[in-house]
Order: sequence, then C-alpha cells, then structure tokens
Amino acid sequence: MAEETNSSGGGAGMAFIIGALVVVVAVIAYFVFTGGMTQKKSVDINVKAPQLDAPKVPAAPKSAG
Repeated sequence: MAEETNSSGGGAGMAFIIGALVVVVAVIAYFVFTGGMTQKKSVDINVKAPQLDAPKVPAAPKSAG
C-alpha cells in the first residue's frame, strides 16, 4: 500500500518571509555601519600646547676665598 502525504505549500511562504527579513536586516546594518546614504562627517582636530618658559636658574653662590 502506498502512503498518502498531505503537504501544503507553507514551506515556500515561510522561506519568502525569512528571505525578506534577511534583506531588511542587511539594509538596516548597511545604514548603521556606514552612516547612511551620505557621509557628512568632518573631523577637525587642532592641538595647541601653551608655550611654557623654563624656570630661571638661581645664581651660583660666590665662593669664599
């Protein structure tokens, strides 16, 4: 005797939904990691240290002699 199997086409619909979710997640990841469609990032780093003068050396003591 042959067995009858009733299989509905639910697997194809589920695969389509999962595929669509993968595409949506990939698009969101693109925007998150690349900054979107346009990259208007401008970084300006300007480091200026103040001019410091060395302390004055005291005069040498005069020798007694």
